Amino acid sequence: MTPTLVWVMVAAIAAGVLTLATIVYARRRGLLDEPGERRSHAEATPRGGGLAIVLVVATGLAYLSGLEKSPFAVAALAGVVLVAGVGWLDDHRDLSIRLRLIAHIVAAGLLAWASGLGPLWGGLVFIAAVVLINVWNFMDGINGIAASQAAVFAGLASVLLGLALPHALAVIFLGACLGFLPFNFPKARIFMGDVGSGTLGFLVAVLLCAALMEAGGYRGVLPLLFPLAPFLVDAGWTLLARMRQRERWWTAHVTHVYQVWARIAGSHVPVTLAYLSLALAGAAIALGVQGMDINFIKISLTLWYTSLSLAWWILRKQGFARTF
Repeated sequence: MTPTLVWVMVAAIAAGVLTLATIVYARRRGLLDEPGERRSHAEATPRGGGLAIVLVVATGLAYLSGLEKSPFAVAALAGVVLVAGVGWLDDHRDLSIRLRLIAHIVAAGLLAWASGLGPLWGGLVFIAAVVLINVWNFMDGINGIAASQAAVFAGLASVLLGLALPHALAVIFLGACLGFLPFNFPKARIFMGDVGSGTLGFLVAVLLCAALMEAGGYRGVLPLLFPLAPFLVDAGWTLLARMRQRERWWTAHVTHVYQVWARIAGSHVPVTLAYLSLALAGAAIALGVQGMDINFIKISLTLWYTSLSLAWWILRKQGFARTF
């Protein structure tokens, strides 16, 4: 058994035990998500299970930051604490959008500063972190979808990132997601909550930033963008559609393609599995183009995102998402 597999298993077991503890806590505190017209579930379910992922990853980051003496690891840990902290508070009582956004901005700013990438790339890291935190919040609406997408990304990152710190973080992140998933899919015994979804998005940004630092440019980032396509396409085009229709795009809704599909199917399972299959396909493409000419990678990435965007548009146009 390889050391990587051992660490994945350790992180998964720890996350599983902590998820069980969080279920008990949530039920005792009455932290339940009730069904409603802006929800995709049919019965009251505990929330805040993402805390298990946060605790496992934060512990790993604390160890790595002490081991590596890395400002980047310290900034990543601080960002996790900020994003998870404000999410945990929001899971207990609704916080203002402004307060949550301030925490996201500070976390993203710390990450960009610690990267040492300069104004241009640092600015892009900052924007990516804020965007990904909120993309994962928007897309965490059915059983298993947020953790499974993050797991695929983390798995690919653990293969592609060569430096010790980001590789170890990706491995721990993967294990934590896998440990949480059995409690959230196919039937949800607990929801991830804002404490988890926002943190997953931030950790994706951390690993993208690490790839940018490791490669000394964007070449290392491009392959990692392939498995992100299902989330970024659905979130991005849905957001633009809502803005065009002058809706309150920052509020909860059920108009993402994955949400409409789940209602039509009458089950979360086929939708989560479909998005998982797309993410895995993206990861396979990323591994296939790794090391090839940069222009070929760019063309492949463009075609991949264009294909999924076309699929999104067809589903919407032809009445699949008729409730938009």
